[in-house]
Amino acid sequence: MYRESKPPGLHPVLFNRHSANPILTARDWPYPAHTVFNAGACQIGDETILLVRVEDRRGHSHLTVARSNDGISNWHIDSAPSFAPDPKNFAEEAWGIEDPRLTWVEDRNEWLIAYTAYSPSGPLVSLARTKDFITFTRLGPVMPPEDKDAAIFPRRFGNRYAMIHRPVSAGSSGAHIWLSFSPDLIHWGSHHVLMHARRGAWWDANKIGLSPPPLETPEGWLILYHGVRHTAGGCLYRLGLALLDLEDPRIVLRRSDEWIFAAEMPYERQGDVGDVVFPCGWILNKATGEVRIYYGGADSCVALATSQVSELLDYLKTCPVPQEGRA
Repeated sequence: MYRESKPPGLHPVLFNRHSANPILTARDWPYPAHTVFNAGACQIGDETILLVRVEDRRGHSHLTVARSNDGISNWHIDSAPSFAPDPKNFAEEAWGIEDPRLTWVEDRNEWLIAYTAYSPSGPLVSLARTKDFITFTRLGPVMPPEDKDAAIFPRRFGNRYAMIHRPVSAGSSGAHIWLSFSPDLIHWGSHHVLMHARRGAWWDANKIGLSPPPLETPEGWLILYHGVRHTAGGCLYRLGLALLDLEDPRIVLRRSDEWIFAAEMPYERQGDVGDVVFPCGWILNKATGEVRIYYGGADSCVALATSQVSELLDYLKTCPVPQEGRA
């Protein structure tokens, strides 16, 4: 069962911050950088790999690989940008590339990277692929602006790939999480809303988005998502959980009413954008059940928190079943 580290009746602590936080900042970088944050994450053998968003003093971002044997310390960071914008060949990357999510796709024997290309027309979803995080091949843009917070599922449903993303249209009533399908990773259709942002005073009112990629468990696809609440003091980015049906990810089985992780520490509350915790990657140790979540703190650093996947699922079982299986 999940740990109750507060008095009964109060919210359980599901994620535990690492004592070494923040684990990466711009001071660790081998070349000039303004901030580092919002890292995609994966495990290859004994090595933890982070694909870190690095922002320069122009305000443009690129992606750089950091490697560690324990996923906490002694990071080996590439001496130059590993995956830099290429506006000459991909005009949509004119203002940088941001917020990667990494998915190992077994039937392709490669990692797929969903990232935000920041075009003069607005942010949009692009895809790339790699086998080693040394060489990257772009598949190009797959969604028009404005769209972001995307990740690919690790396996197909029937003959179709699936992608969660977050489009926003002018005059829309909110920013919701969508699900789309593709036969080839290039042409996408069957678009529909997967989870609506709530309205009113909710912590996830009006704007939500996927955080790390969906995590497959025996109970269903585990979803960690962020909600944005607008207050007189600014925006608050907090995290909630949901569970999707294993064979039909269009069905939302559970969704937390409460947020389960929020900015509390100085490195999360003070920075370029205060009061933000923003994960783009998590890694499950199947032998121990431990989940490591790598998140950006205040758009200014990379931090680490841990949980047990069994605790997250046990908590979700106490959460409501969305009406008619939809959220």
